[in-house]
Amino acid sequence: MLTALIVACALFMENLDGTVISTSLPAIAIDLHEDPISLKLALTSYLLSLAIFIPASGWAADKFGARRVFRLAILVFTLGSIACGLSSSLSEFVLARVLQGLGGAMMVPVGRLVLLRSVARPDLVRALAYLTLPALIGPVIGPPLGGFITTYFHWRWIFWINVPIGAIGIALATIFIEDIRETQVWPLDLRGFLLSGIGLSLLIFGLSVAGRNFIPGTIVGLMVFFGFCSLGLYIWHARRTAHPILDLNLLKIRTFRAAVGGGSLFRIATGSIPFLLPLMLQLGFGLDAFQSGLTTFVSSAGAMAMKTTAPAILAAFGFRRVLIYDTLLSALMLGVIGFFTPATPTLLMMAILLIGGFFRSLEFTSVNALAYADIESAVMSRATSFSSVVQQLSLSIGVAIGASVLQTLRWFHGGNLGIADFQWAFLVMALILVSAIGSFIGLPEDAGSDLSRGAAAPAEAIDALADQAAASPRKPLAKT
Repeated sequence: MLTALIVACALFMENLDGTVISTSLPAIAIDLHEDPISLKLALTSYLLSLAIFIPASGWAADKFGARRVFRLAILVFTLGSIACGLSSSLSEFVLARVLQGLGGAMMVPVGRLVLLRSVARPDLVRALAYLTLPALIGPVIGPPLGGFITTYFHWRWIFWINVPIGAIGIALATIFIEDIRETQVWPLDLRGFLLSGIGLSLLIFGLSVAGRNFIPGTIVGLMVFFGFCSLGLYIWHARRTAHPILDLNLLKIRTFRAAVGGGSLFRIATGSIPFLLPLMLQLGFGLDAFQSGLTTFVSSAGAMAMKTTAPAILAAFGFRRVLIYDTLLSALMLGVIGFFTPATPTLLMMAILLIGGFFRSLEFTSVNALAYADIESAVMSRATSFSSVVQQLSLSIGVAIGASVLQTLRWFHGGNLGIADFQWAFLVMALILVSAIGSFIGLPEDAGSDLSRGAAAPAEAIDALADQAAASPRKPLAKT
């Protein structure tokens, strides 16, 4: 179980870092002399880096050895953390976050791969249970911890505390983890990797900086144009290669297409919450970072509470009905956040965030499971790579859209950002969330019935399905 603990600690570092920064964005903006909305780039750059590099992580582990890549991932993530803590400008901070994202993209899937290849089969379930803890605990303690450090110390310590954790992780991985690798490695789709990576980078980054005078408008337009062109070339390439890094043929499967399409819209909407909510509480309501973190962490607590009830809910109502009605409820709870005011009792805000976190987590669990309901084991790793990239990309787009709404409203108001602007931003994101129903309403009544009938297993097992498959070595396969 020592291997499981080593991997879990590394994943905890990555999960924690992703949640603590959201609470600290206003303080970071002040210190870097930047507009708080511009700090969206710190979130989108990290998520985009994950989306770009995750598909190649499994190949790298097979090619160079899982232990070597896992140690390198921890090192890169730690160096990125140091660079974040030393950043003195927005551009430096964004580049450091990209470096962190590169480390995180390798650390998460390769860490699971290390575990699956190192632990004896009778101990596998118990070992995998350790990997659910970082994802559950990190988001709960992240906001208050980030707020506490920012309020009573300095935001830079959020990143510097990763240094001793990373050093210990590298040392323990060197001593206790075997260097297991594959003798036959599936071919890396280098051309597809470059086309998709360049396309996603140019498109999302261009849309994120549009209207901010961060880069001249002509260059932004060219970035968006060439981003679209690169993605178009990838689509052309993917249909003509045997082993595309992102297999578009998977979208022919109805349940996978619905989960990816509807899940993307859902994540775009909810992905804006970690950006919009701390800004509203701190800039609009005047709370400090610690008070903000103590208010928002309950969303993750609600998500944890859902884990024990999701299997029974899916078994009772089925995937289609749960996805449709839970989307409506989640959209309602998201829209209600926009009507918070400084006079709203803190306990009422926390109650609404708790309930909203419950419904959102139910949707995530349902979508994650439905995506693999009709996927054959031979193409499971392709499906998980595709799904992982879309998930990170959707979260990045959500932050960009939420920030764009605030920027547009502030422009109409002559440069002033008011509480009402946040209300409209949350309502816009709620409408995007509602649109996800269009992907679910066409599902057959028995969609995912095999999964829901067997839903007596814990929800952690449902969520871990994609993670385990993504960590599996990916073999060369004929095009489906």
